[in-house]
Amino acid sequence: MPTVKLVDENTTDPRIKAVFDDIKATKKIAHIPNIWRALASHPEHLELCWTRLKAIMKPGKLDLLTKEIIALAVSATNGCDYCINSHTAATQKLGLDNEGLGEVLAVVGLYNAMNRLADAYQVEPDILPEPR
Repeated sequence: MPTVKLVDENTTDPRIKAVFDDIKATKKIAHIPNIWRALASHPEHLELCWTRLKAIMKPGKLDLLTKEIIALAVSATNGCDYCINSHTAATQKLGLDNEGLGEVLAVVGLYNAMNRLADAYQVEPDILPEPR
């Protein structure tokens, strides 16, 4: 159960409506996902989160599928059911099949375990990136 009342996606508040319309157009979707409706309870935060998401999730050196896979990996690691579902759906929409999803989740599981082992053994880093 949400801790705030979800803002109706047909709101007449011009500030919220502008963001909601942009979300629908940008994501090519017919309805506003619940996370955005919850964030709309604080319109300034809604605008900030949406602007930040649009800036970071646009294609750049990394394509959108790669970015969504990273988002899914972080969501799985953090245990966020909402985000796991949302980003799994996004990767599917971008062409990731069940075999690819299985590979992503196997990598997530492997490196969550390896990270914990490295931390538990308190291993000092000895393979370092080159300064650039």
